[in-house]
Amino acid sequence: TPLNGTGNKLVRRVLKEIGINDVTVVPEQEMPDGNFTTCPYPNPEIKEALQLGLDMCEKVKPDLLLATDPDADRVGIAVPDNGTYRLITGNETGIMLTNYLLSVRKEKGTLPKNPIVVRTIVTSLLIDEICKKYNCELKKVLTGFKYIGEVILRLEEKNEKERFVFGFEESYGCLIGDYARDKDGIAAVMSLCEAAAYYRAQGITLWDQMNNIYKKYGYYKEDQVSIVMEGAEGAEKIKEMMTAMRNKDIEKIGKYKVLTFKDVERDYVKDMLTGKEGKTGLPKSNVLYYALEDNCWCCVRPSGTEPKIKLYFGVKGSSAENATEELEKLKDDMVKLVKGK
Repeated sequence: TPLNGTGNKLVRRVLKEIGINDVTVVPEQEMPDGNFTTCPYPNPEIKEALQLGLDMCEKVKPDLLLATDPDADRVGIAVPDNGTYRLITGNETGIMLTNYLLSVRKEKGTLPKNPIVVRTIVTSLLIDEICKKYNCELKKVLTGFKYIGEVILRLEEKNEKERFVFGFEESYGCLIGDYARDKDGIAAVMSLCEAAAYYRAQGITLWDQMNNIYKKYGYYKEDQVSIVMEGAEGAEKIKEMMTAMRNKDIEKIGKYKVLTFKDVERDYVKDMLTGKEGKTGLPKSNVLYYALEDNCWCCVRPSGTEPKIKLYFGVKGSSAENATEELEKLKDDMVKLVKGK
């Protein structure tokens, strides 16, 4: 489904060119419609936007449901899982594509020397583990695709842009190859279909493969919470929350010790165990990041476009269930901390 946006012709053309002809389009969302009457908000991150597609999946039984957002720079997917269809998070999509691109290009001998993958600082730490496995350099940047594009630009200046393999952020944006400098939902659709076909030839689904990755590297799980505060009073409250967090020497969040605290706006890093201080090396931005023990983390920043403060979390659990439980606890603890409760 193009969600009544611009992706219809582009996606169908690229799929036809790679030999995928069995494509069903959600009829109510096929044609452009700037009023977006078929869902509350045409964002592939939310289930309601994909509901018509999910309903159609029950009849058509496809290998993959793909939903591009209105300007087709992001894609949300659902995959078969035990007779139903499971929505895949932006982090999981990026994890699957990172693993697929690195493993298959290595298998085919097309992986560049000293490959580079880029993720934002609020994206899954599971990427770090996959990159280690393939001796791939991982660059961590601030939220926003301009920072991922900038990595390619710097490589291009050194005649090394072919080293760039993949970049993504948790909010469903991916960039494959060096020909574009912004997220590209069409290339992501193509690669996801290619990956689904590759794993289907091995008798497994994309979700089976995601579980194989979890079993191999650990059960990482991530989430985000937005606290909305509207108006001038809300903007002032957000500023106060950020200042309060910035000025607290937080040693623990919930049950987890804080290992490292980063204040990106002040270009400041503190090792909470040794007291050693340093610089983040990132462009200045109103972002606070807490690296916790056991491969867990939290991050807080105000939205640049909406009246909200955004909180991000990640954990590593001993199982899928344990990771879900730990994430919920960390979420509650961090929200209370930011709200000053």
